[in-house]
Amino acid sequence: MQKVAKKEQRIDNVLLSLKKLDFLSRSQIQTLHNLGSDRNAQKFLKSIDKYVHSFREGENVYYLSKEGRERVECNKVRKKTIQARHYLMRNSLYIAYGCPSTWENEVALEVEGYTKIICDANFEDNGRDHIIEVDYTQKMSVNKQKIEKYRVLSQLGVFETPPMFIWMTTTEYRRKQLLKMCEGLDAQVFIITDFL
Repeated sequence: MQKVAKKEQRIDNVLLSLKKLDFLSRSQIQTLHNLGSDRNAQKFLKSIDKYVHSFREGENVYYLSKEGRERVECNKVRKKTIQARHYLMRNSLYIAYGCPSTWENEVALEVEGYTKIICDANFEDNGRDHIIEVDYTQKMSVNKQKIEKYRVLSQLGVFETPPMFIWMTTTEYRRKQLLKMCEGLDAQVFIITDFL
């Protein structure tokens, strides 16, 4: 009986992670929920296939099915999308930073009448905002505009203390470009391979 309750709790925990993070790869679920070996993780995920859909993106990527959404009261409907890589990159940062309890996705930052930006995620650590931006297929000119908006928001006092900007991008070349654009800001830029 206790074993069944434990399994049901694990199912709920995985579904709640999908509710919060939208898409998760098999290895991300495995890491977040201590599912042990690859084989054990695959077996577990197969056992909950009525609650999740999946598709291949290097490895299986999971998102909530209708039954999964109902079980964890999720109103957001996700479908297979080419944007999934963007979510997976963001989730790599979520895991790397220890799954902060203050983590929020798609946060609007604005000073009315001046500027507004929606960051990919935001979390607070020791009273300091950490702004997450994922550069998967973005044009560098768009990234530059974003960085300039962040400079304006900082000057207008949106942040109590200067924020830490954390970027995730795809290549070393793009990392160097982003670091150059972020000069004068407290910024870190990672590439996908930093987390493999």
